[in-house]
Amino acid sequence: MDEDGANDGAVQYYRLTEVEQRNTFKSTWIIINHNIYDVTKFLEEHPGGEEVLREQGGGDATESFEDVGHSTDAREMAKDMVVGKLHPLVVKLADSRSCCCHCDSNVPYVHA
Repeated sequence: MDEDGANDGAVQYYRLTEVEQRNTFKSTWIIINHNIYDVTKFLEEHPGGEEVLREQGGGDATESFEDVGHSTDAREMAKDMVVGKLHPLVVKLADSRSCCCHCDSNVPYVHA
């Protein structure tokens, strides 16, 4: 994505810390199945309420999203909110349930 928000065809990758930094009062990004979504403009429209999205903001909402059993329509709407993907290194570490910095964190993603 370029400065104007237009996608030039290249995939934009983000680390977890970058997604966490987008979780502010004015911005809410979430991760679902390794895709990064900017749900900021959708907060007020979300049928489950904006609080549900804000609670997941800055982190991985995959389990919550799948547990609710979202409709095909909801999944199609979500495609328009994708801003990028979780960095492949982050995904690899998450899938192996390893932590990059050998900390005591239960968060299996690259922190830096």
